[in-house]
Amino acid sequence: MSKLPQPEPAALEHGARVAEHLGRMLDEAGGAIPFVEYMDAALYAPGLGYYSAGSHKLGEGGDFVTAPEISPLFARCLAHQYAQLHAEGLNHILEIGAGSGRMAADLLVEAAAQGYLPERYSILEISADLRARQRDTLEALAPGLIDRIEWLDRLPEVFEGFVVANEVLDALPVHRFQRSDDGVLEAMVLRDGKRFGWSTRPADAVLADAVANIEQDLGRRLPAGFVSEVALRTQAWVGSLAAMLQRGAILLIDYGMTRSEYYTPERDGGTLRCHYRQHAHDDPFMWPGLQDITAQVDFTAVAEAGMSGGLELAGYTTQAHLLLGCGLERLLEEPLADERAGWVRSQQAQKLVLPGEMGERFKAIGFTCGMDIELAAFSFRDLRDRL
Repeated sequence: MSKLPQPEPAALEHGARVAEHLGRMLDEAGGAIPFVEYMDAALYAPGLGYYSAGSHKLGEGGDFVTAPEISPLFARCLAHQYAQLHAEGLNHILEIGAGSGRMAADLLVEAAAQGYLPERYSILEISADLRARQRDTLEALAPGLIDRIEWLDRLPEVFEGFVVANEVLDALPVHRFQRSDDGVLEAMVLRDGKRFGWSTRPADAVLADAVANIEQDLGRRLPAGFVSEVALRTQAWVGSLAAMLQRGAILLIDYGMTRSEYYTPERDGGTLRCHYRQHAHDDPFMWPGLQDITAQVDFTAVAEAGMSGGLELAGYTTQAHLLLGCGLERLLEEPLADERAGWVRSQQAQKLVLPGEMGERFKAIGFTCGMDIELAAFSFRDLRDRL
C-alpha cells in the first residue's frame, strides 16, 4: 500500500466527504451495511461516487487504461461488427458507459469512411464529468458527426440496433459472501476505528440461494472459508437489456471468466480489485470515492441472464479472437506513412491481443434478438461450450 501515489489535498477533501456519506449510511442502518451497498455508494452516489464526481479516470493520466484508449484498432474492429448489422437495416448504436468517448469517435469515423454510418449513436452515461469529456473528444476527433450523438440518462424502453458496452460489467456492485460449515455469510461493512472494515452476517434467502445454485452447477460444495462474489445486480442489468432489445445485437466486453474458473478452490479470496493511478490493490476501504472498485465477470451468469430474458446467445470468446473475427488482420495490412507509425500500430495491436496483455484476460459475450445471424465477433473462434 505504501507504494500507492498519494492523492492531492483537494482529492483527500472529496474522499472525506464520501467517507462521511458512507458513515451516515452505516449509522442509519444500525452500524453495518452489506458490501454491495458500500460499493454502490462509493462508485455511484450522486455528486460523490467515483463515477459520479469529477476526476480523471481513464488513460495514462488516470486510474486505468481501456482498450479504446490503447488504439483506434479496437473501435475500428467493432465498427466492422456494426457493418454486418447495418446491412440488416439496423441504424442505431447504443454505447453504455462510453468512458472518454474515444471508442465512439473512432467507431463513427470508421463507419463514415466505409459507408455504413448509423443514423443515431446514443450514449448512456450517468457521469456529468464523463459526458463533458466525451463531447470534447467527439468534437475533436469526429467533428462532423457530433450531431448524430445523443446522451441518455437511462436505458430506452425499447431499442433496435447494436448495443455495446466495454468494461461496464466489472464496475456493477457485487454481493460478497463467505462459505461456512453452517451456511453462507454475507460480507458487511462497518467502522474499524477511523476506517471502514469487514464483518459478516448470515446471508438472506436470495444470496444463499444464489450460492446454492452456483454449487449445484459446479457439482460440488464450496469449501468452508471460501470468499467470493455474486453479481446479482449484473444479472438484473443484463435482464433489463433483454427486456429493452426488440431487434439487434448486444456485445459485452470485459475481464472475467466462466463460472467453473471463477469459483475454483484456488481462487478462495474472490476477485475484488481496486484501481488508483495505474496501481491495482485489494483494499476497497482506502480512499472511497477516489478509486475504482471492480470484480471480474462470471460470464456463465451473464449468459444465463440473457437467455432467461429471451435473447439468443450469439457467442463467447476472448478479446483477441473477437478482434481477429472483426477484421484486425486486414487493418494491420493497411499502408502507413512511415516505419515509425507501423511500429506504433504493431505495439498497440500486441497489447490488445497477446495472452500476457489483454488478449485472453478480456472476454466478449454476444446476444441477438429477432435476427438469424452469425456475428462476425465470434467467427474466428466461439468458446460458448465452456460456459
